[in-house]
Amino acid sequence: MPHDIDHDFLSLPLRTLADAALTRARELGAEHADFRLERIRAQNLSLRDARLVGSRDGEDTGFAVRVIKDGTWGFAASVVLTPAEAVRVAEQAVEVAGVAAGMNAERIELADEPVYSDVTWVSAYDIDPFTIDEPDKVALLADWSNRLLTADGVAHTSATLYQVKEQKFYADSSGTVTTQQRVRLNPTLEAFANDPESGRFDSMRTLAPPAGRGWEFLTPASTWDWDAELAELPDLLAAKLKAPSVEAGSYDLVIDPSNLWLTIHESIGHATELDRALGYEANYAGTSFATPDKVNTLRYGSDVMHITGDRTVEHGLASIGYDDEGVAGQSWDIVKDGVLVGYQLDRRIAKSFGYDRSNGCAFGDSPSHIAIQRMANVSLQPAANGPSTDELIGRVDRGIYVVGDRSWSIDMQRYNFQFTGQRFYKIEGGKLAGQLRDIAYQATTTDFWGSMEAVGGPATWVLGGAFNCGKAQPGQVAPVSHGCPSALFRGVRILNTTQESGR
Repeated sequence: MPHDIDHDFLSLPLRTLADAALTRARELGAEHADFRLERIRAQNLSLRDARLVGSRDGEDTGFAVRVIKDGTWGFAASVVLTPAEAVRVAEQAVEVAGVAAGMNAERIELADEPVYSDVTWVSAYDIDPFTIDEPDKVALLADWSNRLLTADGVAHTSATLYQVKEQKFYADSSGTVTTQQRVRLNPTLEAFANDPESGRFDSMRTLAPPAGRGWEFLTPASTWDWDAELAELPDLLAAKLKAPSVEAGSYDLVIDPSNLWLTIHESIGHATELDRALGYEANYAGTSFATPDKVNTLRYGSDVMHITGDRTVEHGLASIGYDDEGVAGQSWDIVKDGVLVGYQLDRRIAKSFGYDRSNGCAFGDSPSHIAIQRMANVSLQPAANGPSTDELIGRVDRGIYVVGDRSWSIDMQRYNFQFTGQRFYKIEGGKLAGQLRDIAYQATTTDFWGSMEAVGGPATWVLGGAFNCGKAQPGQVAPVSHGCPSALFRGVRILNTTQESGR
């Protein structure tokens, strides 16, 4: 049901501080100024073997002023919510721009955006998780953990629940004023076991994705069947421990959305951030092979590949009404019919590269950090009348079905990679034939996506993602979702990870 923005956030001196800061920045000659006040509440619960071992509950409140003065960025922030401090911070931001101007080799200009006067946006959720008492949350996680612990073979469990409520007020010198609130949570349960005969020790984790939802995601009314997943997890883990090791070679793969989302994130999401492709950004993940000279010519993948950037999808972790530069949320094509056609943009990068408008990808992860270009919900679209996962498996004579994400590695151009998973099934004659283990799939980005023969229909599409996409220096983290259907890939190289490690 729709929610209003919390009154205790609206009662902060949002407009008074914004007016003071923006007025002072204009008086000092800033060509552009924006003000962002945030309150971010986060709670993280951790249980081991059904017992609470960690509880962290924190709040980060403050404001930032960003300016362009003489074509140069200036930025400053504070946690003191007074008009006098807002004036001081604006003065400091302008001073920073003055110092930086001597080092600036490129004049900063912003792409145009319509003015949005006093608009609000609240994400889609039913129950604010911060209205649920902590003992009730712990009791639920303990109950789920005990269900796993009482199953044969499960030796230990781990359970975590990370919840965030993010509230932002933004105003700029053009007249845009936005107020927003969004909620997200990330529940995870993992079971651990060992096999006495082989001496193997392994684990298996739930596949439920983090989501821009509220507490309802963990209730019986949830869109995710927690009871069913917890009931099957011990048997799946037992089968994994006894599964034979894979024979390295070339296989056809059917990849479940619970695994494919991460491959999208690393090989497409980061690669199509335009600041990275232009070489402005190289921290954490390097630059990108998908450089702007290849737009409309680079064959990123097969004809069935349709990748969108989206800041509007319901329950997406990167979904917003307006970004941290006052740009309205949008959806756009990144790869169409297998060809690179677009990028993720903020206002500065959009203007410098000749785009008429940003597509709303500016985000700062705290009031003390400047907004930078961040990833949208980058997703692989399903086929309108596409096959089911079983039908995709039915097309494979000799292959592997990949479920769940685990470890990964990719080079600094987002090009050479390998990924593992939670579990793998042998496919023989179009049917699943038991689990395999010690598997990683390896490819280059364009070879991998070029081998994609078919994508599943809308019924196979799932919105996965992560809370902790890293970027920048000093480092920032951002939540992001990636939707995708099940998909069929032909002739992908499979490594035996045990053999590769020399064991």
